[in-house]
This record gives sequence, C-alpha cells and structure tokens, in this order.
Amino acid sequence: MKKYFGTDGIRGRVGEPPISADWILNLGWALGSVLVANNANVATLASNLDNARKKVNASKIDVISKTKDRPKVLIGKDTRVSGYLFESALEAGLSSAGVDTLLLGPMPTPAIAYLTRTLRAQAGIVISASHNLYHDNGIKFFSAEGTKLPDEMELAIEAALEHPLKTVDSRLLGKAQRVQDAEGRYIEFCKNTAPIALDLRGFKIVLDCAHGATYRVGPAIFKELGAEVIELGVDPDGYNINDHCGSTYPKPLAAAVVDAKAHLGIAFDGDGDRVIMVDHTGEIVDGDELLFIIAKWYADNNRLTGGVVGTLMSNFGLELAFKGAGIQFSRVAVGDRHILEFLKKHSWNLGGESSGHIICLDVNSTGDGIVSALRVLTVISSTARSLHELKQGMTKLPQTLINVKHTSKNDIIAHPVVKSAVESAELRLNGHGRVLLRASGTEPLIRVMVEGKDSNIVNALALELAEVVRGQSTN
Repeated sequence: MKKYFGTDGIRGRVGEPPISADWILNLGWALGSVLVANNANVATLASNLDNARKKVNASKIDVISKTKDRPKVLIGKDTRVSGYLFESALEAGLSSAGVDTLLLGPMPTPAIAYLTRTLRAQAGIVISASHNLYHDNGIKFFSAEGTKLPDEMELAIEAALEHPLKTVDSRLLGKAQRVQDAEGRYIEFCKNTAPIALDLRGFKIVLDCAHGATYRVGPAIFKELGAEVIELGVDPDGYNINDHCGSTYPKPLAAAVVDAKAHLGIAFDGDGDRVIMVDHTGEIVDGDELLFIIAKWYADNNRLTGGVVGTLMSNFGLELAFKGAGIQFSRVAVGDRHILEFLKKHSWNLGGESSGHIICLDVNSTGDGIVSALRVLTVISSTARSLHELKQGMTKLPQTLINVKHTSKNDIIAHPVVKSAVESAELRLNGHGRVLLRASGTEPLIRVMVEGKDSNIVNALALELAEVVRGQSTN
C-alpha cells in the first residue's frame, strides 16, 4: 500500500503536509536518491533502501564523478503561485542527491511527458493540481519513457522518504538550467500530430486556457495552423487558474462561441491534459462524445488497434454507440493510469474519460488536451462535417454526478446503510440504468453517480443517495 501516491501523483492543500516546502524538498531528494541508485533493483530499494545504497553507492558515485553522467530530471509547472515555491524545493532536493534539473517553467503536463522522452531525462516532474483551484497543488511524475511511474518506483521513493536527507559531497551536487526552447519544441510536436493537410484558415475558434499551463502554447498552435482564435483564460495571475473557466466550467466558453458566431470552442483544464469542446450552437461536447468522434474516425481510417477503453464513469450511451458501430469497448477504474495500463497490456491505442482526458497512444504517452482537440479538428476537416453533426453519432443517457465531502476515515461506500440505499436505487431503475459510488483518488470526496433513461428519476435518486452518504460521512 502506498502512503502518499494517489491515482495521479501526490496532491493536497498548499502548506499542509504533504504539500509543504520542507516535505517537497525531501520528495525531490528521495526521487534523486532512487535515480542515483538506479543500478539496484527498485523493488529491492522499496523493501530495503539502506542495503541497496550500500551495494551501489561506492561504485555508482565514483562513476558519476568520473563521467559527469549524473541523472537528469525535468521540472515543469502550471501557473499557480505556489509553483515557484515547490519548483525551488524540488530543485534543491534533487541537487542535494546529485541530480541535475532542467527547468521548463509553465508548460502543459503532456509537454513534460513528451520532453522527458526527447531530452533523454531519467524522469519528469509536473507541479500541478490539474483542475483544482489555486490553493491546492500537487506533484506528478513521469518515467524516462514519458509514462506514469511504475508502482515499484513510487514505493522506492516512499521508502526513501523514511530516511533523513543526506547531501552528497559538493563535487557531486546537481546543477540546474532553464530550457529556453521548451515551448517551441512542444508546439512543433503538437502540430506534427495533425495531418499536413489540416488547414484551419477560415475557422473561428474560441479558446479557453483556464489561466493555466496552455495559456501561451495553446493559442500559438491554433493560430499557426491558420485559425482565427478568440482567447479566454490567458491572463494567469497565480490565483485565477480554473476559477470559473476552463474545461471544468465551460459555460462562459459556450456563451462566447454563440456571441462570436464561432465554429466551435475549446477548453482546457489548468495543466492541459483535459479538453472539453463546444459546438457552434453552444452545446457542450464532453470527453465521452469527443472520444466517440475520434474512435469512429480511427476505425473508419484503419487507425484503431483493438478497441477503446473508457472508465466506470463513462456514459452508458457511449457503450451503446460503440456497440452500434462495431467497436469493442472496455471499462477500467477511474484514472488515466488505469486506462494507460489497459492500453499497453492489450496493445490498443485509444481511451479516455468523460472529463476530457483522452489518450491517443499512437502519438503521445499520456492524455493531451491540445492533441485531442487537433484530432477532432482533423475529423471535422476531413469529413466536412461540423462538430454538432459529428456528436449526433452518440446519444448520452441522463447522468447526475454529485460530489459529497468525505470527512470520515471509515469506508462509507461499504456501510450497510449506504449499500442498502444503493440496492434500493438500482431496483427503482429496473435495469434501465446504473448506480456508481466511488471515492475520489485526488480529493476528500465520495462521487455519487446515477444514470438512466428518465432524467427526473436519475436526479431524484442521486440526491437521495448523496444525502445518505453525507449522513454517514460525518459519523
């Protein structure tokens, strides 16, 4: 069992452990220590870090000293004010362990995954709490391949955190430098994921960057492809990230699309790994619908390997649409880690969540909001159909999701009262819907979801279940 790592790295309130300056300093050192000892088996490190160090330190440190081949780690961040604090803390921790750092500044999470691979770094770090507001922050890690760290590596880092920080000899301290062309590298990568024939001249797009990590690269990419771009959420001040904007709050985008008579709107979240779109009528097109549009195009053009992966939260209408299109569909637990694991295990190349986190594994190793948006624009361009027309291929069932604050340490979902309420709700749906309760992996919340054909029944059952959960969570 991992003590600190959740489904998407480590996340929490700024100033409260583990998201405090001293703890993040130690985290940087812990990662650095594991990387320096990378000749030892990471599973051994996790169970017996001291013995592993004894085996590798003498020879490994000498090699590093002689060849100057220190491990290298990339650090990127979103636009939260606390990013400055944690960037410095991580840099200091890594340096004290003998690891060099490359600083990228504000960059989307998928950009760090891409640049970690192309710059041949041993790991990448993103300082971000994704779609949360500024008072939260978090740390995400990428492996040298640009994927989430394996469980063994996370366990090794947690094991290292149990030991006091020890600074290497001064001649072995890591150095830091800023990567000056990081934005340009990522912009070219994103553009190269689209066909050379994609020409957005004549397209009017409203782009909401959530005052987050895409605020510079996002507009640049779509403008360079020829689109007329109306910019929203591109003035970060350290505090306004995700605040009534971006993919978690697309209403202002929808209004702006209609007012500007734009062809469509695109909204990213704070770290740029999610995308939600809006069609020309102002209707919101969520991740399930975008996933279907991309998947159908993949299938029609022989680009789809295997089937498509969704999660337990994917709308049942998506499952029905894939069945009608003859596309295999599988569900996994919520979280891009689970989607990626399934894709790699089965050699599939497409999956995603209703939140707009879509993984096109044929072009990037993680979810990428900009790349996903370009995929949809490619479908629009190649089929000469509008986003509004394309979304008609899937009909969503009414779905209500209520987040209930979870203050109890008990397993609320397994409580007899809650289980009884769930069973009762399922009986009332009479086989024409489903109920799902799950604990958030990133926030102290229980997510209550009800789905069915009748929206009135769905809403009523969700409210009733949320009240039952709320009553037990405070006991």
